[in-house]
Amino acid sequence: MTFDVHQLDVFVLVGAVVTLAAILAVRVSAGVGLPSLLIYLLIGVLLGEGGPFAIPFDDAQLAHALGFGALAIILAEGGLTTEWRQMRPSIRLGLSLATVGVAVSVAVVAVGAHFLLGLPWELAILLGAICSPTDAAAVFSVLRVVPLPKRLTGALEAESGLNDAPTVVLVGIISTGAVAGASLFEVAGIIVFELIAGGLVGVVCGVGGAWIMRRAALPSSGLYPLAVLCLAFTAYGLASAVHASGFAAIYVAALILGNSELPHRVATKSFAEGIAWLAQIGLFVMLGLLLSPGRIDLNTVVQALVTGLVLTVVARPLSVLVSSIVQPMALRDLAFISWAGLRGAVPIVLATIPLSEGVEGADDLFDIVFVMVVVYTLLTGPTLPWVARLLKVSRRSEPRGLDVEAAPLDRVAADLLQVTIAPTSKMHGVEVGELRLPQGASVSLVIRSGSSLVPERRTVLRSGDDLLVVTPRKLREATEARLRQVSANGRLAQWLGDPSRRERD
Repeated sequence: MTFDVHQLDVFVLVGAVVTLAAILAVRVSAGVGLPSLLIYLLIGVLLGEGGPFAIPFDDAQLAHALGFGALAIILAEGGLTTEWRQMRPSIRLGLSLATVGVAVSVAVVAVGAHFLLGLPWELAILLGAICSPTDAAAVFSVLRVVPLPKRLTGALEAESGLNDAPTVVLVGIISTGAVAGASLFEVAGIIVFELIAGGLVGVVCGVGGAWIMRRAALPSSGLYPLAVLCLAFTAYGLASAVHASGFAAIYVAALILGNSELPHRVATKSFAEGIAWLAQIGLFVMLGLLLSPGRIDLNTVVQALVTGLVLTVVARPLSVLVSSIVQPMALRDLAFISWAGLRGAVPIVLATIPLSEGVEGADDLFDIVFVMVVVYTLLTGPTLPWVARLLKVSRRSEPRGLDVEAAPLDRVAADLLQVTIAPTSKMHGVEVGELRLPQGASVSLVIRSGSSLVPERRTVLRSGDDLLVVTPRKLREATEARLRQVSANGRLAQWLGDPSRRERD
């Protein structure tokens, strides 16, 4: 098959229009509280054989390879943009959910699929393994609009970043027949080895990569984001070469790189976020193309609904409850974590593994997973804010008395904060000296009514002022906390304390 310049022109035109439509769809999906993946999948279905454009695409092996590449990019972005200090308090629960929780979920769904749907044990276990992992892109596209305490967001983020690795290994060894004749302990040993080895490769690449990047003097700032992503993918490639988990390696490496003091960190994270959005769009559209709507019948829908019901009502709550043994939480917190276990691209991509390996019944399995993801994302996604309020786990939205934006000053390891004093802020009338910022941080400029002035200690701040505050990077969190303290309580904040401290957990 040849690919000439004319075909390239058509491909560029169609690709640009579809990608632009998908980008604009993010705004629509955010407004209605739905994960954007549903719109991307719909675009793919419309472009595919069941839609008006009828683009043929049935290459399961290509979909499998491209899907893994896109998931690697999404995991790299997740690691680079995750703040370790927020995840650390919930890492035990996140790890437990990604391992013990996955095992419980696989077992429950497999038993349900075998006895309720009549699937043979191989397909039943495959279905359980495919449906068990949550999806970071789906979870956080909804959670961005729900103000949650860090104990919940940290656990959900850790789980969605780490649970891809064990399920990929399990689905792979079952689909390829490597599990034939092996005991349960041998299968568990393979999974544990791949996870630990992949994590170690990620640590080595992350720590070594951070050391290199701190000493590299690249001629252009645009090269740093590319170099960091290449380091993360080096971890993926090395782990795969030694038969370890590439997904675990790339996530751990990116997590270390994203939390290291590297040049142009903000630009790197922004670049990674853009690439991840592009990967999500391409991934979901491709998976929509792979679907054959003509195969979807009433039996498929019923099987998908039953699978989703078992997963949502039985397997997910039980897996969360068992996983919480390592880090007990209130029942309302665990109930919300159970409901927030959104499925997205990961289960559908995992369903392409048995499809590409020619497993008997893999077509039906793919259709069941596709329908289940769409139906239960429509059910759980829009209801998350309501469930958070019902369970009283949503954190009170921060008063908009103070808006803070930051820009990096990489050469001096500092950040420049732009602070806007809103009319509701009690910082109005406070003198600059009364802010009592951490030593080393200072207000360098005040912009008022379009004019700028260099403040002194007795300069009185007013509503509507914009402040430029320079703070050493290691003191940024303390500086922001102090500014919010004064904004909430005025000049007496040092004695009244910080009322928001109770909500940070």
